[in-house]
Amino acid sequence: MAKVNKNYKNVSESYLFSNIAKRVNDFSKTNPDKTIIKMGIGDVTKPLAPLVVDAMKKAAAEMGNKETFRGYGPEQGYSFLKEKISDYYKTMGVSIDSDEVFVSDGAKSDVANLTDIFANDNTIIIPDPVYPVYLDSNIMLGRKVVFIDGNKQNGFLPLPYDGLQGDIIYLCSPNNPTGAVYDRDGLKKWVDFANANGAVILYDAAYESFIKDKSLPRSIYEIQGAKECAIELCSLSKTAGFTGTRCGYTIVPKALVREDMSLNAMWFRRQSTKFNGVSYIVQRGAEAVFTPEGQKQNQENIEYYAENAEIIARTLTDLGIWFSGGINSPYVWLKCPGGMSSWEFFDFLLNNAAVVGTPGSGFGKCGEGYFRLTAFNTRENTIEAMDRIKRLLTKK
Repeated sequence: MAKVNKNYKNVSESYLFSNIAKRVNDFSKTNPDKTIIKMGIGDVTKPLAPLVVDAMKKAAAEMGNKETFRGYGPEQGYSFLKEKISDYYKTMGVSIDSDEVFVSDGAKSDVANLTDIFANDNTIIIPDPVYPVYLDSNIMLGRKVVFIDGNKQNGFLPLPYDGLQGDIIYLCSPNNPTGAVYDRDGLKKWVDFANANGAVILYDAAYESFIKDKSLPRSIYEIQGAKECAIELCSLSKTAGFTGTRCGYTIVPKALVREDMSLNAMWFRRQSTKFNGVSYIVQRGAEAVFTPEGQKQNQENIEYYAENAEIIARTLTDLGIWFSGGINSPYVWLKCPGGMSSWEFFDFLLNNAAVVGTPGSGFGKCGEGYFRLTAFNTRENTIEAMDRIKRLLTKK
């Protein structure tokens, strides 16, 4: 008889966003006349930048020509894109070799797949609240998880403390779901902790392009010592609208070595074995993202979402509701009003304002009593949703 991985029994049967979708669908069936505004899942609404579309059209045409057709590409990504990403890091004052860049179909899959290169008897350190894939991908392997609490008192930016023990650390900045951003001092504390304990940081920088404050780090490699202890993951999903196009990248420095093994070489071997690479057409589109004109066009979209976040933040400020994020992040993390639980506030908003957000409890125990809104909707929908919320909570 085939034996199954029984660790799956310890994973929630219903993925957070599947549960949300079911409640929204049930509401739609009983309220067909209501227009629902979704500000829960962080999917983008702006189309791909014109330069990106043109690059992908050109690449598609190449695939239809005998002389320019391409078959299997390198699993780690084409050099033309890897070099552009390496150049992009130079704008942050960071030197990354192109062979430290691994192109993928997005940060989410890389976050989960990186578990392959670490032994299962590692202890995992995960901040709470947390993006679900960090936790679930490790529970599926039966690993021990230690939570460090994020809360209002520490600005949802927990730091290492005396007695903390662990081998793999998950950090996300700007944070999903809380929108909080580590400053240089905070990241330095984590880098020093990792190096002192031989730990490895998996650093999710998927939202780095939303950081406006130039004093805040956009890459962990801006911190001295990070190349010896950190793997950085990034995605074009939110920065360039690639949620449906799928492209991201992971940086594994050659200086990162554990137990006399190069993690760069291990990840190269893993990807060569288990991943066929991102399509040539998509990588040409991604290459266009990193050109000066592509950066300009995508920055216009980022600023559009940033203005949406400011609209949400202003509304909550007017209502006297505590929140984090919304300034250097597309996420706004708010304290549920009236002492409501996360799911109570979800149902309250859905049933009375037809506005959908994400219950904070879905991100961990420390998320209970909080709620996430995203800035990725249209300007019109964002304004309308905030008007509905303001009317509802003012009336309440």
